[in-house]
Amino acid sequence: MNEFEIIARLKPIVANYVADKALPDQITEETDFIKDLKINSANLVDIVLDVEEEFDIEIDNGSMEKMLTVGAAIAIIQEKSAQK
Repeated sequence: MNEFEIIARLKPIVANYVADKALPDQITEETDFIKDLKINSANLVDIVLDVEEEFDIEIDNGSMEKMLTVGAAIAIIQEKSAQK
């Protein structure tokens, strides 16, 4: 699965947790969930849970702590998907 496919599947997940609904359409690998999208840490946990369900993967606490940008999320999703 490439970055574009992952971003396309991430956008609707992220859209559920941002106030400005236009922001998810503009996400790139450099987008920071907290700084750029104004997602609080509690909602970031919800995003991780939604990502686990969407991609049928399990994200451990260490990986969750690193998942602060879209690029990091892509790398973690690719890594966890490859381990299945």
